[in-house]
Amino acid sequence: MTDRDPFAEGERAARQNIPAEANPYTDGSDEHALWSAGHEKIASAREARESEGR
Repeated sequence: MTDRDPFAEGERAARQNIPAEANPYTDGSDEHALWSAGHEKIASAREARESEGR
């Protein structure tokens, strides 16, 4: 069995342009929150770069 890292999975999903609504974890779970945080980290950085014209 492999250890899953929901935060890293969320980061990977954001890099692949998978929407935040695709979070595979149960809403309200720790894993859901970690996945969302990872996704937001990448998505917000991408949005900041785009707003700066990069």
